[in-house]
Parts: sequence; structure tokens; C-alpha cells
Amino acid sequence: MITRRDFLQVTAATAALLGSGVNIARAASSQAISQDDLLKFDSVGQVTLLNFTDIHAQLVPLYFREPSVNLGVGEVHGLPPHLTGEAFLKHFGLMAGTPDAYAFSSVDYSQLANEYGRIGGLAHMATLIKAIRAQREPNTLLIDCGDTWQGSYTSLATQGEDMVDAMNALGVDVMVPHWEFTYGAERVQELISKLNFPFLAGNVLDNEWQEKVFDSTAHFERGGVKIAVIGQAFPYTPVANPRYMIPDWSFGIRDEMVQESVDKARAEGAEVVVLASHNGFDVDRKLASRVTGIDVILTGHTHDAIPGVVKVKDTLLIATGSHGKFVGRLDLEVENGKVKDFSYKLMPVFTDAITPDPEIQAVVNEIRAPHQSAISEVLGKSDSLLYRRGNFNGTFDDLICNAIMEERETQIALSPGFRWGASLIPGQDITMDDVYTQTSITYPNTYRSDMTGETIKLILEDVADNLFNPDPYYQQGGDMVRVGGMGYRIDIHKTIGSRISEMTLLSTGETIDPSKKYVVGGWASVNEGTEGPPVYDLVADHIRKKKVVNVQPNTSIKVVGA
Repeated sequence: MITRRDFLQVTAATAALLGSGVNIARAASSQAISQDDLLKFDSVGQVTLLNFTDIHAQLVPLYFREPSVNLGVGEVHGLPPHLTGEAFLKHFGLMAGTPDAYAFSSVDYSQLANEYGRIGGLAHMATLIKAIRAQREPNTLLIDCGDTWQGSYTSLATQGEDMVDAMNALGVDVMVPHWEFTYGAERVQELISKLNFPFLAGNVLDNEWQEKVFDSTAHFERGGVKIAVIGQAFPYTPVANPRYMIPDWSFGIRDEMVQESVDKARAEGAEVVVLASHNGFDVDRKLASRVTGIDVILTGHTHDAIPGVVKVKDTLLIATGSHGKFVGRLDLEVENGKVKDFSYKLMPVFTDAITPDPEIQAVVNEIRAPHQSAISEVLGKSDSLLYRRGNFNGTFDDLICNAIMEERETQIALSPGFRWGASLIPGQDITMDDVYTQTSITYPNTYRSDMTGETIKLILEDVADNLFNPDPYYQQGGDMVRVGGMGYRIDIHKTIGSRISEMTLLSTGETIDPSKKYVVGGWASVNEGTEGPPVYDLVADHIRKKKVVNVQPNTSIKVVGA
């Protein structure tokens, strides 16, 4: 638990991160976890902000491994969230082998997963949320920072309506979007009409009139304090996702519009201004240095789970992870229209330690019941740790690439740098439900085409610049495109066009020729009319044939400058 008084001195506009001492000694044995321990908190002030983000339609408990690689460039090099593994534990003073080490890092993940079990689950989140509300009512505000309607079999089958029902039942107070837009403009508007709470996206404009499509701000009063929540959608949605699904809307960071919204909220009497954002952590870190008057940024999109508060000038940045693994609690003491003190805790949702809320569990059961026979099908078994999370290939990404190469008979496979999808530990059954956590999108077709070596390099260079451009405002989301059948070298500190070299075709060991054509397969193309089998069917068929899957970490990508 961290208060304002705990802050170290900061310099310039970059963040100062709060950490305690250093202790990465191995715990002697697994530690018991209790629901009461998770909820333990010294309340401060009149306002409690509860927050989650990037749940990606995960309604039931799962495993989710945090990244072992999360590289930062430029001014953010070596700053959280760009710390992983033992460096992360050391920075935050977390002891290896403990529940917190399991929740927040990738160290000894498979072993600790067996010790501490699954994490998340909407009914388990609800138990924590309702307990805090009972203690702090009417002081609480529950904010969802987006990527909620997409990421599961049931969300795809219902076109997002399952999550609208679930969030209404949970009692969310306000949300912001990103992957929500991949259901298309008409469906988004239909689902918004079913929400019991505001859908905010002040940075989305109508192309014809340049007017705001959605509300930018919602006003609340909690504990006698007037609060304005400003909503920010993912600014590069038409780049990262298909533009043809939302052809009449334009996006952008538009920090000048954020400043206008902040100023207007203050003029209308807001004592606390909160930005509920899906910009991504580094973008919000920069935005906080440029926009004045924001007290709190609840940041989403990059899935960072940070057990502390980052401060930029007078703004507190909060990052609450993904997949329902965490619920963030931020208490604020407000006096004369200013935040005088705060206390924060990021609570891991340890499934086995929490009694699921019966009301929300009934909602989850009702949503999943019609699809139970499909999602419960066991396709095979994992003989290794399967995960997707990090700047480069994860083992589940490699499984997808292998499936594309074998089922579509290609030399090379490309898989998008998505961050969502459940992990599977060694010995775990692989179900259809698991495959859909990795692949459930509305543009799933698996293409097969000829590409020159030059085209492949251009693709890698473009994505690398989206990830490693030193200016966060040019980072357009996601991680490196995952590759199968080829290796390459990347220097993350070089400029676009010069980061990628030594591209090699693994089947022959030959250098990939810029002028030669190669048979490439991939999925999630943002181009309209892409043809091919849905990736979830292709991957499921591949696992059925294999029966037992063993994928070891990819060593064909050489990273320079990490």
C-alpha cells in the first residue's frame, strides 16, 4: 500500500516509480493466501476508484503469464513497465516464490502456477469489488478501461453482448473502448444502447463533420466530491485493426482535445479529474507531461501490471494488468478541490483464495451454458508452457505459426503481435475455449500468398517502428509480429528501415533474398476480403492431429540493444 508521502523525488517529466526495499530471496515454501489479506487496506479520504482493464472477455479463471521481455527505448529505457523477471522483483522489493512474484512476474511461472493455481474470473473479481463497495459505499467508482467485449468464444458468438450483460451485472460505472470497434460501427452502437453506464471516447471524430461521435466526459459525485471521468479510446484503432469496419470515424491521441475536456470539467466544478485511457502506458506517460489538470490516469492497452503508482508532474498513473488478473484500488483524500493524499493497492485475483460471488457466477454460467459442448472439447494436451505475452514470439504464437505452416503448406508464417490469450501450463488439457482466447476475432481468415523477401522485411520494419520508436506518440500498439519458419536479427535502437537484418529461412538455412518470392501464411489481415479458413478452426485441427503439443521457446530471433 502506497501513499503520497512514500514518493521519492522525481526529476523532469518522466515518471518516478515507488518501490520499497530489495529482497529477491526465494521463499522457503508457498504462502497461504486469504481473501481477507487481498482486501486488507488502510482507507484514505472520501473517494475510492476501482479499476480493471483489458479483461478481453475472460469470464472464468485462467492462467496468464506476465512477460519475460518488455523492452523500452529512449527516455523510458529501464523504467517500469520495461522491467521483467528478477529485475522487476528487485525493483519492487518482491520476494521470489511468493504469491506476488507469481502474479506480477514470469519467474518460475510453471512451478508457481501449480502452487498458487488459476487467477481471475469475473465472479471472483466481483467478490472483491462488492466487499470494497460495502465498506466504502457511496464513495466508490468502478471504471473499465477497455478491451472488454473481445477475446473469447462466447464474446465472438454473441458479438460482444455477453460482456455487455456481464458488465451491467457487475455494476460498472463507465468504460472506454478499443477492440470493441472490431464488431463494426453499427454493432458498437447497438451494444452501447444496451449499456447501463456511459461509453466514453472523446478522441473519436466523425470524418465528415469532425464532430465527436461519443461523449468525452461523465460526471459523478462520490463521498461529496465532484469527479469528472474523461474517456480516451485507443488512438490507432484504424491502423491496428480494420479501417473498413469503422470507415466514417477517425482516431488519434489528440492531447489538445484532452486538455480542452480537462479545462471544461474543471470549469464545471470537477474537484477530481480522471482520464480513463486506452492509449498504452508510455503514451499516457508522455500525455501526462503535456496535459495539465489530470489527477489520475487509469491506463490500459499495454497490459502492464504495476504494483505501484507512477507519478508524472502532478498526475498519478495506474496500470492494472489484464485478463481479470487484478483489481486496482486507489483511495483519494480531496481537500479544497485538490488531491491531498492517496493510497493504492493492486490486488491479484487469486481464484482459490476467493469465494465467487453467486450473483455474478450465475450470470457467467448463463452466458456459457449454450456453448458448453463446444468450448469444453479437449483438443489435445500441452507438454510445455504455452503463453503469449512479450515483445517477441511466445510459445502459443509459435504453435499458431506451426499450425499455419503445416495446414496451409507455407514456408513462412506471420502471426500478429497480440497480447491477449490464456497461458497453459505443462500437463494441461487444451480445450476449444483455450484456442479461442488466442484467436477470437471478427477477421480470422488465414491467408496464403507469395511475398518477396523485401516485402517481408518491410513488414517487420514497420511493426518494429510501431514498437520501438523512441517517441511514444508514434508507437501504434501491439508487439512484434510473430514469425514461423524464419529467423532474423533486430537492433531496437536503430531507425526504421535499418532495425531488421540477417533474415534466414529456417528450413534450408539460406539467407532470405529480397527479390525472391516465398510462400507466406498469416491471419488477422486488416484488408477487406481476405480469404482462407478461420484461424481458430485451423489451429484446433492442428492440435487434434498432434494430440500432445510441446513447443519450446523460440531462439531464432536475435535481439540487439536490449
